[in-house]
Amino acid sequence: MKPPLLIALLVALALVLAACGSDDEDAERAATGEQPATTAAPATATATSPARTTAKPAAAPKPAAPKRRRGTHRPIIGIGEQQAAMFKDTRFARLGVKHVRLVVPYDAARRRIERDLVTVWLAGARRTGSEPFITFGHSRETPSKLPSVAEYRSAVASFRQMFPEVRVFAPWNEINHNSQPTFNAPRRAAQYYNAMRAACPTCVVLAGDVLDQRGMVRYLKTYRRHLAGAPAIWGLHNYSDTNRFRSSGLRDMLATVKGEIWLTETGGLVQFGRNFPRDEQRAARATAYAIKQARDNPRVKRIYLYNWTGADRKARFDAGLVAPDGTARPAFDVLREAL
Repeated sequence: MKPPLLIALLVALALVLAACGSDDEDAERAATGEQPATTAAPATATATSPARTTAKPAAAPKPAAPKRRRGTHRPIIGIGEQQAAMFKDTRFARLGVKHVRLVVPYDAARRRIERDLVTVWLAGARRTGSEPFITFGHSRETPSKLPSVAEYRSAVASFRQMFPEVRVFAPWNEINHNSQPTFNAPRRAAQYYNAMRAACPTCVVLAGDVLDQRGMVRYLKTYRRHLAGAPAIWGLHNYSDTNRFRSSGLRDMLATVKGEIWLTETGGLVQFGRNFPRDEQRAARATAYAIKQARDNPRVKRIYLYNWTGADRKARFDAGLVAPDGTARPAFDVLREAL
């Protein structure tokens, strides 16, 4: 055999052996799960390079929208309070509450002492950047008087002229409670709503503002028949629900009227007559329950806890978040957690 031919045969044999060795290495990687070795792409190669044109991958399916869980609704939490001192309390500022409620006599603008009290209170709300919500109620001097519609309209006009910054109103407080002259006059209470609505068509005006007591639904049905139009927002004081850890009053309200519900006055009772002896821990649990009720019902858009400053042990009613000596009560911690 000539040397050149021998050299050619040796070169061919070497190439065959090299190919067999490469196949053995790839087989071993596959058995162990290791990815086979690949040749690195040139640094200039990109997905848009003509040499690498590929089909566009299908778009990933959009994830399904998460289902709403009970308790995930977040209504606005405000505070109802009669004393302007709340606005100077640094704890109030730290909470970040921006919605506050005050109950005033319907004829407040005509009596100097009432005007002064409202002026100071509204100044505090303005200073803290809080939206004021005014609810009218009976006169302090003549609490049993049921004013005529003309008297009411005139008194409200005077109040609005004096305090034009207020844009949220409830025409009358707890219209179905026997402490109010509207107790047996649902038609007149409805006429007050109509007058308030006509006086300020751009204001937020709540209907109802009833207490969750026996006869509430019957009262509302009569009241509703005399309303001019369909109110967008209704007010409810659900103290009974909140402090008995039930929801029957709120359910009745939701079934009886359409539109938003604001729990305009509610909260845990520290003490109230014989039925609720003094108990700050029970009040804290009730406060938590009130907030839970609001969050469990998407139609409830606001809740105003009453109130900031508590009363002494001799008082018949006390629902304060803060004790008279300034000590924060357990219900205050519940509110802080909720916010």
